[in-house]
Amino acid sequence: MDRDRLLLGLAAVFAGLTVLVTVAALAVQPFLLIVAIPFAILTYFLWYQATGRLEARTRRRQTRARQATATGAGPRGGAATGRRPPGPNDGPSRAEAYRRLGLEPGAGESAVKRAYRERVKEVHPDTETGDQETFKQVTRAYERLTEDGPRANT
Repeated sequence: MDRDRLLLGLAAVFAGLTVLVTVAALAVQPFLLIVAIPFAILTYFLWYQATGRLEARTRRRQTRARQATATGAGPRGGAATGRRPPGPNDGPSRAEAYRRLGLEPGAGESAVKRAYRERVKEVHPDTETGDQETFKQVTRAYERLTEDGPRANT
């Protein structure tokens, strides 16, 4: 509380200086207005801090950021956009992944890699016949099949 009083006192002093320099600028030399501007800005920030408005604004922003992160809606990438790291049940099943790459279930790692490379060349968004959504699906299929090696069909 003493800090707030001190800040309000300083804000009052700088407000007085701002008024004094502004009056002097209007009466004597207009150039002094350039000197009055920093005093006015400092007065405003001291008052903003002393009245607790700066702290309240900071708390509101922090609360909004926490809520946005918790709900998964935020302005930045990652978890704040609602995306979460892929889990074991996300994406295609292993059988769907084999189908998407045009392979028989249980194909070896080298066959998966080869099929992925061929399929990506066909559907890459930078090619004429490319499609971004298909490209993502093929990539997810490849990731599913290479995440922990070949396994029995699920």
